[in-house]
Amino acid sequence: MRFSTSLVLLAAAAEAHYHFPRLIVAGQTDAADWVNVRQTKNYQSNAGVTDVNSADMRCYQMRGGSGFATVAAGSELGFVAASAITHFGPVQLYMARVPDTADINTWEAAGNVWFKAGSISAVPPLGSSESTWPAYNKKTVSFTIPSAVPSGKYLVRVESIALHQAQAVGGAQIYLSCGQIEVTGGGSGTPGPLVAFPGAYKATDPGLRWSYYPIPTSYTAPGPAVWTG
Repeated sequence: MRFSTSLVLLAAAAEAHYHFPRLIVAGQTDAADWVNVRQTKNYQSNAGVTDVNSADMRCYQMRGGSGFATVAAGSELGFVAASAITHFGPVQLYMARVPDTADINTWEAAGNVWFKAGSISAVPPLGSSESTWPAYNKKTVSFTIPSAVPSGKYLVRVESIALHQAQAVGGAQIYLSCGQIEVTGGGSGTPGPLVAFPGAYKATDPGLRWSYYPIPTSYTAPGPAVWTG
């Protein structure tokens, strides 16, 4: 009986977590998992990253990519959450330009190469429900690729920062993955500021903490401002 109970608890914990295995382009979802998204280490466990200084903060990948999607600048790009974003907190989207001489399937995206391209954050008044956190319990999230983004190949990093256990430093759980795309019809903008993963966040950042009592009166997600072009 104890063994059976443990299995049930483990299964419930895994079910409560999630990952992002597919892209949505022009309203069409990838036909299978991990086609245009690098397969993550949590593809079975669904566990999040808790150490912001870990290299897993970059793409959390278990293996490199195998393909990429073509997306027009100024259009919407989405990610599927499997099975849903079951913890409250912000969802943020970052992009990193793949050098022309690099292979998109193996490029590491190390160093200051990431800019924030989208953020789905808190809507006052603050609480722990869907009315505060628009991405909470959603099965998909999306953002608009800025029209001024130069054409080329990019990694697109989605992260969901789960705050339900973030009362203490190190309690935030970060669920992330990296999609692979080629932007067409781009502009001549200079995205920035550029940050690194790991490095962009500190465990003590206010945006990685949450208080149930007293409930905060304001919230700012960690990282740089969104670049809109």
